[in-house]
Amino acid sequence: MTSFAIGFVLALTWLQQQARLPESHYQWLLLGAAALLGALARLLHRRPRKAASIIALCLLGGVCAVLWGSWRAEARLAERLPAALEGEDVVVSGRIAAMPQQTERGWRFEFAVDEPAQVPRRISLAWYASGFNGGGPGEVSVPPLHAGDRWQLTVRLKQPHGNLNPHGFDYEAWLFERGIRATGYVRPRGERRLLEASGGDWVERSREAVRTRFERTLGDAPYAGVLIALAVGDQQAVPRSQWDIFARTGITHLVSISGLHVTMLAGLAFALVSLLWRRVPLLMLYLPAQRAAVIGGIAAAAFYCLLAGFAVPAQRTLYMLTVVALALWTQRNLATRTVLMLALLLVVLIDPWAVMAPGFWLSFGAVAVLFYIGSGRLAEGHWLKQWGRAQWAMSLGMLPVLLLLFQQFSLVSPLANAVAIPLVSFVITPLVLLATVPGLEFLLHPAHAAMSALMWLMQWLAALPGAAWQQAAAPLSLTLLALAGCLWLLLPRGMPARWLGLLPLAALLLWAPPRPGAGELRVTVLDVGQGLAAHVQTAGHDLLFDAGPAFSEEADSGNRIILPYLRAQGIGTLDLLVVTHADIDHSGGAESVVDGVAVERMATSVPFENHLSALPVEQQPCIAGDAWEWDGVRFEFLHPLAADYEREQGKSNDMSCVLKLESAHGSMLLTGDIEARSESQLLARVGEKLRADVLLVPHHGSRTSSTPEFLAAVDAKLAIIPVGYRNRFRHPHPAVLARYDGIPIRRTDRDGAVTVRYSAGNIEAASARTEYRRYWQQ
Repeated sequence: MTSFAIGFVLALTWLQQQARLPESHYQWLLLGAAALLGALARLLHRRPRKAASIIALCLLGGVCAVLWGSWRAEARLAERLPAALEGEDVVVSGRIAAMPQQTERGWRFEFAVDEPAQVPRRISLAWYASGFNGGGPGEVSVPPLHAGDRWQLTVRLKQPHGNLNPHGFDYEAWLFERGIRATGYVRPRGERRLLEASGGDWVERSREAVRTRFERTLGDAPYAGVLIALAVGDQQAVPRSQWDIFARTGITHLVSISGLHVTMLAGLAFALVSLLWRRVPLLMLYLPAQRAAVIGGIAAAAFYCLLAGFAVPAQRTLYMLTVVALALWTQRNLATRTVLMLALLLVVLIDPWAVMAPGFWLSFGAVAVLFYIGSGRLAEGHWLKQWGRAQWAMSLGMLPVLLLLFQQFSLVSPLANAVAIPLVSFVITPLVLLATVPGLEFLLHPAHAAMSALMWLMQWLAALPGAAWQQAAAPLSLTLLALAGCLWLLLPRGMPARWLGLLPLAALLLWAPPRPGAGELRVTVLDVGQGLAAHVQTAGHDLLFDAGPAFSEEADSGNRIILPYLRAQGIGTLDLLVVTHADIDHSGGAESVVDGVAVERMATSVPFENHLSALPVEQQPCIAGDAWEWDGVRFEFLHPLAADYEREQGKSNDMSCVLKLESAHGSMLLTGDIEARSESQLLARVGEKLRADVLLVPHHGSRTSSTPEFLAAVDAKLAIIPVGYRNRFRHPHPAVLARYDGIPIRRTDRDGAVTVRYSAGNIEAASARTEYRRYWQQ
């Protein structure tokens, strides 16, 4: 069982990293290989050839995984929005399939489509507040939405698409795993008709009812979102600032529905049913108390998992408890390893894409570490000693995994969890679950008081210098070596040379990604949607050119895209942040960047009275003629002039900072949002300096920029257009694209992040959608 399960999971993980699925004739070959390997494993199992049997079972599991994963993936890929329907108004009928999420601009919800047949069965929709009934100022223009409601709506859809950056969140993979095969929004004009209220899924309606009662009881209490997350798994109301505290203290797993919470509830129900059942002799005659308690415990765990949205940690725990319950029911003694492997197989059989979720590896990895340190130990010791050993093992064993997935881990996590686990699991969560019963909502107040006390301590721990260790994204091979080293360190006392496990762990913690050499240059134009953010790196310096758009009050390019990218690159300090102008698609993430990394200086054309002027960083205006050199690479601002700040400007676009990069291996012109007026001024002032090998296309390819004269002066060999997929401005304009005829073009909406490397006399461009290609991507 163990060999088969490990082979199955590893092969399934490999499959989800592929650019395309195996073709049908290869799948038939794999089916034949599976039959042969199954026969071979059965034959070897009867003979004393254990190693060969293990290998055969691993291979059998791998072949079965590829077949199973390919079949499931092909079925999901078949549900595809036809290209002809993209951007067109379509009338759809169906029901709201999950709890709708209210945002500052309206509602966002998953919609199960009944018709038309050309539209995928499950889509994600936004309903913005500006459209319903032509609502005027101050009028609520979107009706209240509820899970299970059936609607007929006019929508505009597009195929799943997300920003794609090195080591960034893959939104398309997340949508694919959830079976969402199109996204879009409700049109302000057209069908918006409620067909049936509150039908469909009773589970989702129950979850929404609990959330509504919690919101009504707690109001604007600061940790209301955390208590809602503990009850129904809805984490939307937890603010970003609190997530940062959870990450720095290592207690994020407690805010979601963790396996510990499910196990605690199942154990409580088991004990309660057993106690009550034994008090009724007549019931004992029909069913032994232990079996009745098993039914009660599993029922409680299943109810909590459904109420919580059935996330991977909850699934894993429910399946493990089910296996244990079956063993108790049949009076069989199953090894802990068998329980874990059966749960592992059940999760990936039901959801082959679970292996793409960090929670899958963290939840199963944590349980595996606990089983690992609990096997082969003769002396149990005091419970406090066991608790401390478990905390130490969890922190050490999961360290390489956390660095691989998030490039950081909390140094105060053992202390934080020592307080948070008992308080959240045995005080806060039970109160929250009891409060889900109508009439017991008053229990939310002591639960919130306990959460407030816990957060006071967590805030203090998070504010400590060095509370979290940040690390560049290391190669997978080095991470696996470090993981092996951690497991070696966790061997029982008395094992010789356990200290050798420190060597690969130290190599992981000291690893740094390679940087450009002296005189070399690397520029990465990040995929931030409709906006701009470009990272410029030399041998010893880093510059960020613009900070991308803001998406909402809580989310922007800085905290969602740029900071994770910089952390994965091992960059903790920016020598210069350039904010070209005030437009929100270029400056929206600046505040988050300044909060997240050390910024030495900021150069900008943004007026002094703008909110960016309050950022705690030395600021200076971009002035044409300012030049400097870093590591053999020359930087020079070409626009705007100092005099431009003294006269009234028509558009902030024409005040955009323009930066020229020159190295021995090639040059690049970064243009911001300059328009035809600024281009003509540059031609008149510094015409020769405009020549560059690579051009960052002005103003996302707008028809107000990229004049023929300007393009002739630049004479670029490569053009990069930072643009959002199917953006509302319809950038780049077809007439502008025609002017770039003959020049190779990279676009962030089609290529993802684009990286240009200048070295050895060559200029090489690579795109994220080529390097990180997956079979579900467009």
